[in-house]
Amino acid sequence: MEENTLLRHLFNDRAEVDPEQQFGLTRKSRNKRLHEIIGLVRKYKVMDGITPAHFRDMLVDLGPSFVKIGQMLSLRSEILPQAYCDALATLQMDADPLPFKEIEHALEKIYGERFSSIFSSIDPKPLGSASLAQVHKATLSNGDVVAVKVQRPGVRATMAQDIDVMRSVAKRLSRFMKDNQMVDLRDVVEELWSTFLEETDFTKETQNLHEFALLNKDVAYIRCPMPYLEYCSEEVLVMEYIEGTSLRDTDKLVELGYDLEEIGMKALDNYATQILDFGFFHADPHPGNMFIKDGQIIYLDLGIVGRLNPRDRARFGEIIEAVGAKSATRLKDALISFSVDHDSRGIDHPRFLAELDIILEGYGSCDVADIDIGGLLNDIMLLTKQCKVTLPPSVTAVSRGIVTIEGTLSEYIANSNIVDIINDHVMRKKDPKKELQKLVQDTMISLGNSGRSLATSAEYAGETLKMLSRGQLKMNMEMLGSDEPIKKVSRIANRLAVSMVIAGLLVSASLMTSLDMPKIIGVPVLSFIEFVSAFILTIMVAIDIYRKPKS
Repeated sequence: MEENTLLRHLFNDRAEVDPEQQFGLTRKSRNKRLHEIIGLVRKYKVMDGITPAHFRDMLVDLGPSFVKIGQMLSLRSEILPQAYCDALATLQMDADPLPFKEIEHALEKIYGERFSSIFSSIDPKPLGSASLAQVHKATLSNGDVVAVKVQRPGVRATMAQDIDVMRSVAKRLSRFMKDNQMVDLRDVVEELWSTFLEETDFTKETQNLHEFALLNKDVAYIRCPMPYLEYCSEEVLVMEYIEGTSLRDTDKLVELGYDLEEIGMKALDNYATQILDFGFFHADPHPGNMFIKDGQIIYLDLGIVGRLNPRDRARFGEIIEAVGAKSATRLKDALISFSVDHDSRGIDHPRFLAELDIILEGYGSCDVADIDIGGLLNDIMLLTKQCKVTLPPSVTAVSRGIVTIEGTLSEYIANSNIVDIINDHVMRKKDPKKELQKLVQDTMISLGNSGRSLATSAEYAGETLKMLSRGQLKMNMEMLGSDEPIKKVSRIANRLAVSMVIAGLLVSASLMTSLDMPKIIGVPVLSFIEFVSAFILTIMVAIDIYRKPKS
């Protein structure tokens, strides 16, 4: 294979694999694919303007990579007008199926001689067909009924080639794009690359199914199909077959006796659990990936999942709380604390706060059920980019998942809103002890900041005293005619210091009232001592204030 240094540069260190070796990419193949893409772009006369329907058709003709892009863009109204998003939403539906002979040949190639001994029968009619894979109902030799997800032959190499071309184009176009551009094309391509690596390796989906089932084992109404590990590989996934009612078929669900609102509330509360408690969530919960069976919500297609570490889970919870409270100040602080770059000196804080206030005010005038969550999150994401608040990539997956599942369940929660539901979940899950610890920590930080301020003041006071001792302030003091002002200032400073101590004692005593320890008249010992101390100090300050100074 010829050396392709440009390709190695394009697939930078963010890529997890060497695309040249794994997918057999060459300069010749890239140029060939580029000419094909240019030909189709010319066919649809993109430069003269293109309608939403023609744009969707062009992506279909371009192949699975571009269909995937279309599916992503259908959820990104900050990038495309809503009419285009609506047209691209149809790409979430089934694609044209491959002939069964091609699927059968692919399975024979994967399993070799084992093929005939593994399956007793395979239904030629697919259960579903997507741009990357096709699913067939089958029966194993032991009689188990399974669903077989087979990757379309050659789709990995095709998509890798397409993304290679996209990276090259995005790199060149980025030179002409301004920093405040709505979207960075390179970021979009990198997101596509990451998605591609996950979705086209079925061993990862196998692991995801196991992890999802384990995390939700105590949730009676949530389930996913379990895989047959011995028959799974990068290109095929064999899992238990579960047949149910699609979330799209609300009439049938009502006919079967289901409460739609109950389904919606349970699904959203569990999704909040996936994000905030597990840090592992289904990243594409559209109607085709969820259905109802025996009172359970069944999740399919865990090829794409999102992950949040404990820090990011806490930070995202704070963002949701701030949005729910419509507090621009809290939202600003939460977003900055969530950012990758903690150096906030380059941020225009007044503008950031003012713009957030405008966003929240605009959505605050809507009824809860009428809030466009997608629009709200898109506005916030766009503002963070404009104000150079760099959020981690995980926030994109979370935002997209939230927008998708709310769209999926819009008929089920007509009078509710996912932000309120997630906010309620956050409040229920809060640990009083941890909240107490956090409050104590915040109090200590505040006291530390106050201490540093006092230390600075003391430093200046020390310099003043030195000047006074050297006689440098003698003239001023003599002009005043007395040292009484110094005494008054000293008394005021003492009272302020004691008042700060009293406030600290009261806060600390209040926090300790819930602690498990010996009590005096129903109050924990330490809390009682601090209350008494604060009371005594308060009396002393009051006496000092009201007593007449000696003449």
